[in-house]
Order: sequence, then structure tokens, then C-alpha cells
Amino acid sequence: MKKRTIAASIAAASTAILLLSAPLAASAHVHVTPDQAEPGSYATLTFKVPTESATAGTVKLVVDLPTADPFTSVSYLPLPGWTTAVDTEKLAKPVKTDDGTITQAPVRVTWTADSGVQVAPGQFQEFTISAGAVPKTGQILLPTHQYYSDGSVVDWSEKTPASGAEPEHPAPTVYVTDPAPTEGGGPLVVDSTPAPAAASSGMAADALSIGLGIGGLALGAIALVVAVFAATRRGRGKVEA
Repeated sequence: MKKRTIAASIAAASTAILLLSAPLAASAHVHVTPDQAEPGSYATLTFKVPTESATAGTVKLVVDLPTADPFTSVSYLPLPGWTTAVDTEKLAKPVKTDDGTITQAPVRVTWTADSGVQVAPGQFQEFTISAGAVPKTGQILLPTHQYYSDGSVVDWSEKTPASGAEPEHPAPTVYVTDPAPTEGGGPLVVDSTPAPAAASSGMAADALSIGLGIGGLALGAIALVVAVFAATRRGRGKVEA
């Protein structure tokens, strides 16, 4: 009876810890800020890239740019310790715009860490570009490929449906004329401030999420210890009686 009580207490506490740690996993996705832009504008887009692996660091990042509705110009913010390249290629199908026909465009941005440099486990890095003119389209998917020092690659390339049900590896997305996805019947909160402020807001939100998650884990661990201790005391009381 004593063993069953202790096992039940441990199971309950473990479930609580898993539930409380869920926000930590959600905050670890690669995402872009801001996630909305006006057609015709030049947007400063910042990709926030956390290292999810516990044993390997991020050493390379590749962002695929749209080709059906391409940007005509892409530049990058220099990042110490990283080599950056913007690849321009001939489009498979020319695109007609108000300014003429586009036959080639930027299609890819690649950041490669210098020797000895990486985004270590538990860290994140921000990678920033300026892209424009923003095409008049519904939304712009920016599939992102995260390379780790152990040779593994995580492809953040899945489209988030209008329902807001986030896939396992959502692609960073900028919404232009389409509304941002909704979840649970309510709109997602969108930061409409300029890019630097949006990035700061995202950092604060993630910090809060992580802080709450860590606090939840600590409370869950305390609950586990208390439950086991209480079950043990009850068992001893019965034996002494």
C-alpha cells in the first residue's frame, strides 16, 4: 500500500512538471519579428534562433527567400564571428511588377559561423536582414534551416494554418495582406512597433515564459519531495501503530 501511494504521488508530481514545462518548448521555436509588413515597404526582419540541443551548438543558418513574389533587394546586418552571404539567382519564371519584369532576385541568405564560434546550448542569436520591396501578397513564408555542430539539421518550414494550431516546425512567416492566424477563436497578439522595439518585446515575452517555466519546474520538484515525504511518514505511522 505504501509503495502504491508513493508511486501515485510521484506520477502526479511528474505530470505537473511536464505540464508546467510546456511553455519552455513553445518558446524555443525560430521566429521572425516583426511578423507583419506593409506592401511596398522595406522591412527590417530579425530571426531569433535559439539552440534547442543540449549537446551541440548552432553553426549555420539558411533562410530561403520567396521566388514567386520575390524581394528585389536584400541586405544584412553584419554579425561578428559570422560570415554572411546573399545568393541571387535567375528566377524559373519571370515576375511582372509595376516597376518592370524581374528575372533574377535574392533567393537565399546564409550565415556561417567562423571557426570556434557557435550558438551554444542554452543560448540564442539574432540574425537581421533588410528586405524589400515587400510584395503585395497574402503572406511570406521564410523557411529556415538550422545547422548544428553535430551534423544535424532542423528545418523550420511548415506553414501555420489559419486556425493558429502551430505545427512542430513552423516556418517564420511575415503576414502582408492576410490576417495573422487565430488560436482558440481570438486573434494572436501582434507587435506593430518598429523592428528594434518588436525584437525587445519578443525577448521580454520569451524571458517571462522561460522564467515562469523554470518557476513551475521548481514548484513541481518541491511538490514531488513533499509528496514522497508525506507518503513515507504515513507509512511509518501505520507501522508504529
